[in-house]
Amino acid sequence: MAQNAALQPVEEVTLLETPSAPVVITKPTERSYQTYQILRFGFTVAPIVAGLDKFTNILVHWDQYLAPFIPRTLGLTGSGFMKIIGVIEIIAGIGVAMKPRIFAYVVSGWMLGIIANLLLTGNYFDVALRDLGLAIGAFALGRLSPDFDKSSIDYRS
Repeated sequence: MAQNAALQPVEEVTLLETPSAPVVITKPTERSYQTYQILRFGFTVAPIVAGLDKFTNILVHWDQYLAPFIPRTLGLTGSGFMKIIGVIEIIAGIGVAMKPRIFAYVVSGWMLGIIANLLLTGNYFDVALRDLGLAIGAFALGRLSPDFDKSSIDYRS
């Protein structure tokens, strides 16, 4: 794989000397840009696919993951509630594609909400653990986004 000339390995620039240590700013590397792109792609596609599947249940019957009191409290069927969730997930995925600096945190928070729901079911603790990993990954995308999601700066050229 050829090294992109515009993205050099991290260059350290000392900003300020303090009695204890220098304060250092680093420039993004090609590797961090690739990481950002991988996370952005994943957190765009996965919510859109999961959201669309709320209407078809091809991947899984999503109602089984829903804490029963939630649709009852809202006066909805489990299927009807999951379709609303599907629309929200599709919007979140499109949001990550367009504004990852904002929507990565939306997806991370959404995953935490899903974890809370799963814990309330008393089942699916393995899925809740997996979703914690997804929440952390979405949060990491949000942390990386300010370095790359700037229309005035193109690190690839």
